[in-house]
Amino acid sequence: MSNYTVESSTVETSDGVKLHTRAFKPREEIKDNLVVVLVHPYSVLGGCQALLKGIAAGLADKGYRAVTFDMRGVGRSTGRASLTGFAEIKDVIAVSKWVTENLSANRILLVGSSAGAPIAGSAVDEIEKVVGYVSLGYPFGMAASILFGRHHKAILQSQKPKLFIMGTRDGFTSVKQLNNKLSCAAGRNETHLIEGVGHFQMEGPAYDAQMVNLILEYIASLD
Repeated sequence: MSNYTVESSTVETSDGVKLHTRAFKPREEIKDNLVVVLVHPYSVLGGCQALLKGIAAGLADKGYRAVTFDMRGVGRSTGRASLTGFAEIKDVIAVSKWVTENLSANRILLVGSSAGAPIAGSAVDEIEKVVGYVSLGYPFGMAASILFGRHHKAILQSQKPKLFIMGTRDGFTSVKQLNNKLSCAAGRNETHLIEGVGHFQMEGPAYDAQMVNLILEYIASLD
């Protein structure tokens, strides 16, 4: 038997979209009233909450509640996915509000994977309870910026603490591009580079346990 339970819910956004949401909860004592909200990779390329199950389960196994959800137009969620991820900001805000009201969370850590990182980043300052942000492979590079470039400003100007995790062989963003972007970022910014690892490789299940540990270490640093 696993050390956590999973509960499914439907969360409605401000524009009437219904989002299929899963809350991963520890069976034993909950360590913190902080909840981790995970934002999945690019919907248009098949991104969905199932890709984040390993990380969510790993966090719940360690005593933290974690929430995943399918953004609009994905899986059982209604609505249509957008190309640039701006409509999806409403999805992150709605799920975070639901987490605050239904899970008695007084702190939220937003974690975005791949294209989920710019979407989560644009929501950080829209949600009062968010106390920190973690990106897993933020696509800062030139080609990805055609789609997601207008998201950069929101997260780079946020005063809230930020951690950027990336493989050194990420095909979308070079280490130099990451460092250049963060050189003018506001607030507390940290990077964690995983040597020799590519973008989609880091998204895979082989790296879930490492992502869980990095997220847990980051939560501890926020206290």
